[in-house]
Amino acid sequence: MGIGNYIKVIGRGKDGARALTRDQAADLFGQVLDCAVTDLEIGAFCLAMRIKGETPQEMAGFLDATAARLQPIASQGRTVVVLPSYNGARKLPVLTPLLGLLLAREGLPVLLHGTDTEDARVSAQNVLLALGVPAQEAIKLILPGELQWVPTALLCPGLQRLLDVRRVVGLRNPAHSLVKLMNPCDGPALIVSSYTHPEYAASMTATFQLMQAHALLLRGTEGEPVADPRRTPAMDAIAGGQVTRVQEAQGGTLASIPGLPAPDVASTARWIQAVLSGEQPVPVPIALQVAHIVRLAKAPRTTT
Repeated sequence: MGIGNYIKVIGRGKDGARALTRDQAADLFGQVLDCAVTDLEIGAFCLAMRIKGETPQEMAGFLDATAARLQPIASQGRTVVVLPSYNGARKLPVLTPLLGLLLAREGLPVLLHGTDTEDARVSAQNVLLALGVPAQEAIKLILPGELQWVPTALLCPGLQRLLDVRRVVGLRNPAHSLVKLMNPCDGPALIVSSYTHPEYAASMTATFQLMQAHALLLRGTEGEPVADPRRTPAMDAIAGGQVTRVQEAQGGTLASIPGLPAPDVASTARWIQAVLSGEQPVPVPIALQVAHIVRLAKAPRTTT
């Protein structure tokens, strides 16, 4: 055991490093998740991948290893809408909870998974607490019309430990990309995923295609999988290896929205409650995103 041979391959710098095969990546990542390697090896892996970058084949291997170690959410064959929430917000209110609650109101089972990764940001999880939605304490069946917030540590403790490495070394690692791509359910899911920089759109799309995933991909709000309430982003649907542009981006500069709350927890929660009660309108970009997700989640399909 040990990942030294793999580190020799991926750790030779940006120009000298070589990519791992999918099987090699799965073996390496499985050992990392199982804590079968030393802290020094984990640090070397994280830094090497940070410099080299992950290929879609490597990310598919990492996802394979993670899937084998997950405590999956049972859904009884229903398509679950999956919202990975790991970035939080700094400048704008984090509206992932609003997206999740609107989707649950449409009768869909909605799984929001995540953990705090940056202390300086307001997390969707804290907003959910303020809205009276606590974290799950155990894995259980998800029902139609239900929003479950499941901490990453419940799904896969090894993945949580890898995410926590960022607090020590100050840099993201493959786990931060992986959590936006994984299906934590035991059956079909529509993964609503986001990227922050355009170059990630191509690699995330390629990974979804390799995994035969069903996904909606957009440039999210500060890394969260919710449309910017000020301007509609482009949205791509991925299913059966095919990519379809379902929403064109709104042109022009970002507009302001009267009444958009301050980004703190209390203000964001109050505003979300006002939107849900009809006192405030749903921002058009988020309403469009909800409509696309509902259509995609309810469409007949054969892949998971």
